[in-house]
Amino acid sequence: QVQLVESGGGLVQPGGSLRLSCAASGIFSINAMGWYRRPPGKERELVAVITSGGSTNYVDSVKGRFTISGDNAQKTVFLQMNSLKPEDTAVYYCNVKGVKAWTKIPVDAWGQGTLVTVSS
Repeated sequence: QVQLVESGGGLVQPGGSLRLSCAASGIFSINAMGWYRRPPGKERELVAVITSGGSTNYVDSVKGRFTISGDNAQKTVFLQMNSLKPEDTAVYYCNVKGVKAWTKIPVDAWGQGTLVTVSS
C-alpha cells in the first residue's frame, strides 16, 4: 500500500518561513502531488498542487508566499512557506494521486499531517 510521511512542521513567528516535505513509498506513477490544510475549527482546503507535467496552482491566500515543488522520480513533494501569517496556522496534509503499476488501480494517498503554528 502507498504510504506518505510528512515532516517540517513547527512553531514559527509571523513573517517567518518553513519548508514541509513529504515522501511517498510504493511502486506507482504520479499524476499530481499537493498540500491541503485544516485550520482549527475549519474545513480542509487545498493549498497548492503540482502535476506530473510541472504545472502548479495555489489558493489565492498563499499566492506569492508559498511555492510547491516535487520530484516525480523520488516521489517527493515540498512546500516552501514564506511570509507566514497567523491565519496559516493549520495541520498540513500531503496528498499524492496516481495509478499503481500494471494494475492501473488509482492511488489517492494522504500523509499523517504536520502541525504548523504561526504565532508571536
